[in-house]
Amino acid sequence: MDNSGKEKEAMALVAEAEKKMKSSQSFFGAMFGGSSKTEEACDMYVRAANMYKMAKNWCAAGNAFSQAAHLHLQMQSKHDAATNFIDAGNAFKKADPQEAINCLNRAIEIYTDMGRFTIAAKHHITIAEIYETEMVDIEKAIAHYEQAADYYKGEESTSSANKCLLKVATYAAQLEQYPKAIEIYEQVGTYAMDSTLLKYSAKDHFFKAALCHFSVDMLNAKLAVQKYEEMFPAFSDSRECKLLKKLLDAYEEQNVEAYTDSVKEFDTISRLDQWLTTMLLRIKKTIQEDESDLR
Repeated sequence: MDNSGKEKEAMALVAEAEKKMKSSQSFFGAMFGGSSKTEEACDMYVRAANMYKMAKNWCAAGNAFSQAAHLHLQMQSKHDAATNFIDAGNAFKKADPQEAINCLNRAIEIYTDMGRFTIAAKHHITIAEIYETEMVDIEKAIAHYEQAADYYKGEESTSSANKCLLKVATYAAQLEQYPKAIEIYEQVGTYAMDSTLLKYSAKDHFFKAALCHFSVDMLNAKLAVQKYEEMFPAFSDSRECKLLKKLLDAYEEQNVEAYTDSVKEFDTISRLDQWLTTMLLRIKKTIQEDESDLR
């Protein structure tokens, strides 16, 4: 389908909206219905933006939504302005990630100002995802997930906050910020073990916390495993706990082969994901380094 016609219509609407704004800013325009002209211009920008979307001209769509948002702010229509900034951000996401982040941040400012923290948190997650996938800036992604978690906590949405915190922990461990990751995994694990619905997932959080301990210090990991068993007796019977104990023994004996076999055996039943594989390889490397130091 030829969308060039839609693009021409959109351009005509933008020109018309600009004309309306100029006439509303003149002395007579302001005297005779300046605000209604601003409203009409807003509608035109939104219609133009939707036509640009149909023509897949994402930047032009984003710009038109942005113009509408600024006009809504002039008219003190904060909610409408925030909605337009979100629409702008979603359009820019497909063409200009940085501009998408700018628009979403403007919307977040408005929502927090209005006390709408749950919506603000949701958009912080969107920004975090853009930093993860488009900009590949993990530090900034972490910051936005943390901010989202803070807002969710403030609104008593603990499970939503924990989802964000687990993202933070995943990346913190990858960046070797182990104490931060451990604190989150233990906090979320403790929350999960007290919940009938989430109890089963507690063992995964304690497993990950123990691996982070292991990456810092073997003795710490040993003490952590004991602590988790006392806190959550079901952890003792889990395959994750049994694997940790085998790995700790292999580490003490400096036995790379036993370490590798234990991991392989675990992997045949529960597939290891990328994160677990990375962590287990890091620990294995420290055994190999210790071995070569002893030679």
